[in-house]
Amino acid sequence: MELYINAFAHYIPETRVPNSYFKEVNGLDDEWIYSRTGIRNRSKAGKGENTNTMALEAVERLNDKLPFPIEEVDLIVAATYSPHDTVATAAHAIQRRFKIRAAQCLSVSAACSSFINAMEIVEGYFAMHKATKALVIASEHNTEYSNETCSQSGHLWGDGAVAIAISASPEGEKPAKILSIFTRGLGHIGKADTAVYLRPHHGGIGMPEGRDVFINACHYMIEGLSAVTSSQGKQLSDLKYIAPHQANKRIMSTVARQIDFPEDHMLSNIEEVGNTGCPSCAIALSQNLDRVQQGDLVALTVFGGGYSCGAALLQF
Repeated sequence: MELYINAFAHYIPETRVPNSYFKEVNGLDDEWIYSRTGIRNRSKAGKGENTNTMALEAVERLNDKLPFPIEEVDLIVAATYSPHDTVATAAHAIQRRFKIRAAQCLSVSAACSSFINAMEIVEGYFAMHKATKALVIASEHNTEYSNETCSQSGHLWGDGAVAIAISASPEGEKPAKILSIFTRGLGHIGKADTAVYLRPHHGGIGMPEGRDVFINACHYMIEGLSAVTSSQGKQLSDLKYIAPHQANKRIMSTVARQIDFPEDHMLSNIEEVGNTGCPSCAIALSQNLDRVQQGDLVALTVFGGGYSCGAALLQF
């Protein structure tokens, strides 16, 4: 069965926190942070905003672009590791707001790989003929859990959400055919069990093993790209753009250098919004859709704590 992304939309909170804020908070200055991460500012959810409200905002914007009535959606998959509510999830909030009565709703978490895992779940539901029109939403409220005083990772996190619509028909203003999806759990490698954590009552979100994350992210983000391109008889050089997980500018630069890919075709927003977690790769693509032309091959590639990795290959 052929699957298409019919529309993209994203939501990023208006508030920005500059690097200068952290000088008194954790002792790190602007140039130190920028030279090691590529971040100048990070987005921060406002008062009353949370993972669910940002997801709703993204779907509100998506709804204006849908080629079919939103009430026809029969599957809603939310992706997050920083939920507002682990029971009434973002998927359920969307069903309620938009009165999508016949939809199946679920939430998935695989750290910063969650968005690609959510796409793969949709692929499975469609293959089993249990869904025909789906919404995938990724939303993270990192700043709700981050410890700003932590000099290892307190300055990394931003907030935001993305939403896409998937169906079996190439409808929409700029539809993208999903050619291949790849995911893998990597809990057995390196320092996977301690490198990144989110413990709401025991330190919040942290990344104490940045070097281990860096080494493995560079390797497995490339492995994901190789998996989705080779499955379609393509080469990495056939890609027009790559939308990588926005964990660190140096990771993205290293991946580009190792596969001899033009860095200006690595879609990035980390300088302005920081690491927005699992929506980050798709937010970067959504922000740059005007650069993508019909026929372009675009890949998303991600690496998540725990560890995990994933990639998707799209043909516009």
